[in-house]
Amino acid sequence: MPKTERFSDTLAFKIASVVILSAIVTIFTIVVRIPIAPTRGYVNLGDVAIFFIAFIFGPVSAFLAGGLGTGIADLLGGYGQWAPVSFIVHGHQGFFIAIVYNIFLKENCKVNIFLQALLCFLVGAIVMVLGYFLAGLLLVGPGAALVEIPGNIIQNLAGIAGGMTLAVSVKKAYPPVIYFRW
Repeated sequence: MPKTERFSDTLAFKIASVVILSAIVTIFTIVVRIPIAPTRGYVNLGDVAIFFIAFIFGPVSAFLAGGLGTGIADLLGGYGQWAPVSFIVHGHQGFFIAIVYNIFLKENCKVNIFLQALLCFLVGAIVMVLGYFLAGLLLVGPGAALVEIPGNIIQNLAGIAGGMTLAVSVKKAYPPVIYFRW
């Protein structure tokens, strides 16, 4: 008997999802921006959307939407010099958060939610803080790059708190969303 393909498994659905999720990341990134003068960067809420997407939609969606959404936000907000960095750093941030989270989705892996959140936070924070620090070294120098570290850690704390809360709420309100991972 042939396997029936769910609409969520089609290429059209995946492309549409990434476009919509990228727009969500862009909006979360633009709505609240706290400038960091030495680097000409900014702290934002984009990580809330990236963590949420990683938890709900998986590594590919998190990479594409996280990278595209933050890159577009930088271009729209006048931070064009950071757009390629944001694409690479936030794309990888979302990808690795989702990979770590996938480990917890396996049936034989029973770990409490606090440990899940802590490990996902650490992975996301390490990727993002290290990525922006290295880029900052090249773009603005070591002093300015160091100034950005505390803001990036705070941004990741907001990301895990908001993203996990949003993911739990969406899964509870619409359980079929679990079929949208890829």
